[in-house]
Amino acid sequence: MTPLLEVSHVCHAYHTLTGETAALSDLTFSVEEGEFFVIVGPSGCGKSTLLSLLSGLIPVEEGTIRLSQSPLAGHQTKIGYMLQKDHLFEWRTVYRNVVLGLEIQKKETPENVEHVEQMLKDYGLFAFKDSRPSELSGGMRQRAALIRTLALDPSLLLLDEPFSALDYQTRLNVCDDVYKIIKKEKKTAILVTHDLSEAVSMADRILILSKRPAKIRRILPVHFSDETMTPMQRRQAPEFKDYFNEIWKELNTDGQ
Repeated sequence: MTPLLEVSHVCHAYHTLTGETAALSDLTFSVEEGEFFVIVGPSGCGKSTLLSLLSGLIPVEEGTIRLSQSPLAGHQTKIGYMLQKDHLFEWRTVYRNVVLGLEIQKKETPENVEHVEQMLKDYGLFAFKDSRPSELSGGMRQRAALIRTLALDPSLLLLDEPFSALDYQTRLNVCDDVYKIIKKEKKTAILVTHDLSEAVSMADRILILSKRPAKIRRILPVHFSDETMTPMQRRQAPEFKDYFNEIWKELNTDGQ
């Protein structure tokens, strides 16, 4: 099967008047359709830079990125990007927030609107569609932000630490919610996180990066005895601590 996303020998550096700072070094990996792919690495190693490259927000300096076997350039509309903050607009209702992308891209067709309304019903927000974002809990806001991202039917979802602003209990619940929604909608997702427990609980595979300039230390497949388990259920499984310890050891072993 041909991967949905192919990253080949990608390098990136930041340039200033005082010189060049290497951020990413010779990254090569692929992501399969329907996969939940997680990226972890030391703080400041370049995880968010990599997501910016994958989204097309910054151009590739060296190497190639291909989506559905075509160069990434020109395909950014097939990519949904969910940030750390939900960025819901207080002056718009929940409904007007989740259809914002459709409105901007002039895609408020009956079919797309029906899909949004169905997602609001399926994921417990339809009763709040006329509310303002300030009336929602943190978890509900993240669900609304995800529905807004899914409304445009992206081929690939990029998630940049989307739970980091939430308190721990809410974070666990929202992690479950977001995982279930993405799986139900049959989307391919790439999650960047610094939380190793979160990585193990959600991933099909985990890409472990070295310190900057980031190189790939390892790509770790994650398998649980029951593949239907939610992230919360995975945390209770006997395999969980073994994967956690394996990643911890990899991140704390000297050398690149």
